[in-house]
Amino acid sequence: MKKTVFLILVSVAIASCVKTTSKQTAGDQAKFSFVFMTDIHVCPEKNADKGLLQAIDTINKLAPDFVITGGDNIMDALGQTEGRSDSLYNLYIELMKNLKMPAHHGMGNHEVFGLYTESGIDPSHKYFGKKMYEERLAKPYYSFDEKNWHFIVLDGIGFTEDRRYFGFIDSVQVEWLKADLAKTGTSKPVAVISHIPLISIGSQIMEGPTEPLSKGSVITNARQIREILEKYNVKMVLQGHLHFLEDILYNDIHYITGGAVSAQWWDGPRFGMEEGFLKIDVEGENFSWKYIDFGWDVK
Repeated sequence: MKKTVFLILVSVAIASCVKTTSKQTAGDQAKFSFVFMTDIHVCPEKNADKGLLQAIDTINKLAPDFVITGGDNIMDALGQTEGRSDSLYNLYIELMKNLKMPAHHGMGNHEVFGLYTESGIDPSHKYFGKKMYEERLAKPYYSFDEKNWHFIVLDGIGFTEDRRYFGFIDSVQVEWLKADLAKTGTSKPVAVISHIPLISIGSQIMEGPTEPLSKGSVITNARQIREILEKYNVKMVLQGHLHFLEDILYNDIHYITGGAVSAQWWDGPRFGMEEGFLKIDVEGENFSWKYIDFGWDVK
């Protein structure tokens, strides 16, 4: 059984860094880097499209091996018409073509099409819910390998009966996760991506020391998911949704909430945190991260 260590590193400044240590073999020394960019919230308003292009230009200069987005790529499809939602997907796809390296997409709540009744979309619509996202970008959850690492992109968006969202990983995906990790084995290092966090102290910092996270702000069955992850060589869980920058080390897994490309939804810094993304450097089973401010000024 793992020994529990609880360490929290929280930053509202521009950059922070943490490095794991672990035993390595000669075959585990592969080096690569990637960018985790979450909560882009691209739209034609607020010059968000220009902001995303500036972020992409910065990423291209850093030249990581690939990019992973953490969800809420667009703003938004929850309560919008099909035409508006489709145009936002088109905008996002066209802008992301400017990246000079591959991109893996993660889904957030704002990618869900027509969930809110104010959208006027009936649940029988062919693109209702997650179907538009899957048609335009990627499967809601999937995995891939990079060098000696395994990456798992989760879908943590559940729907309530009254057509709202909450943080939840359903039973079908739980069984898929168990099977995917079993096939991966216990030696290969693993990174997990979840738009809605599994662990966070965001509410305690941003709202008050006794304030809990709402059901829409955390994966409500996170304990079940964490207990599955802890049986394997999971090194990091990359999170978004809260537009907050933190690193929580619990049972040897770093839960890193990666700030936001849009910061305060393209209205400037959020709790002192500028618009930015994570640059993560990997060597063997070790990694380090830095929050990159790409120099955006509210226009």
